[in-house]
Amino acid sequence: MSSDILSRAVDVSRFGLIFAGAQKNLGPAGVTVVVLRRELAERADKNLPTLLQYRTHIKERSLYHTPPTFAVYIVGLVMDWIEAEGGVAAIEQRNAAKAKLLYDAIDASGFYSCPVEKSDRSRMNVVFRIAGGKAELEEKFAAEAAAAGLVGLEGHRSVGGLRASLYNAVTLEAVEALVAFLREFERTHG
Repeated sequence: MSSDILSRAVDVSRFGLIFAGAQKNLGPAGVTVVVLRRELAERADKNLPTLLQYRTHIKERSLYHTPPTFAVYIVGLVMDWIEAEGGVAAIEQRNAAKAKLLYDAIDASGFYSCPVEKSDRSRMNVVFRIAGGKAELEEKFAAEAAAAGLVGLEGHRSVGGLRASLYNAVTLEAVEALVAFLREFERTHG
């Protein structure tokens, strides 16, 4: 759940194990969150190295070795911020609104397209193509967007295209700025 941890409500009882690199919505790079049913830890192979056994970390209350204290402190601050924002339910509503705004702008355009089925779209990472995947236009878009202060829009290195990450800390105003940029880029290059 690395990309969407604490971006939406999740019934953790449905899972035996949740593993999340929390650097996107919960804390700095290097922080990992594990939610595990105790009985799964107890059933695990006892021949694994001690460090790799979840039962070790449960027994030692996550203090088997020195935890990354500064990173854990930052997670605490982010948790306080989420609570101050109204909790996960409020964050989920905000994330839904941000994603809807951007997807609606993409879907309403004949210039942009989203290669992901609507039922499978991520609220955290919105991928899109320009003019059916014209690489030169997508590179121009990314460069002009960066010049306008909209950074990190290049797509995945093996897939290409463009990607807007809408993690919890991204504001609705930032998405509105991106949508305005999309419309202007289409007007001038479409």
